[in-house]
Amino acid sequence: MRHFLLAAMLLPALLSAQTTAIRPHAELKTGTAVEKMEIAGEATGFKVAAGTRIYVWAKVMGAANTTVTFVFNKGDKTSKQELKVPRSPYRTHAYRTFRKGDEGEWTVRLLGDQDAELGAATFMVELQ
Repeated sequence: MRHFLLAAMLLPALLSAQTTAIRPHAELKTGTAVEKMEIAGEATGFKVAAGTRIYVWAKVMGAANTTVTFVFNKGDKTSKQELKVPRSPYRTHAYRTFRKGDEGEWTVRLLGDQDAELGAATFMVELQ
């Protein structure tokens, strides 16, 4: 009898947990490299030479079997990179090479299905 009561109390909670979908989202970090699928040289401000790559690392959750798009933006400058997400959670990254004229504050957004924003990061670039 005791087991029956315990099961009757726990069953609704277990069913609720199984039917609750994880809202797609992502954690973003910026840095100077990606090593062993982790960001290296993490910062929000970079003083670099022209021709240097700045990486954006993302841990995407709740968006398995989809495509995501990294969108780098500063004023009228925009660049995009599309990547597949085969499972959840999934770690991936993109980079942009910064050249003369790219100084200033940049925003990178990670977009999922129907351009829903999964995460964003802002960073400053100063060229030497």
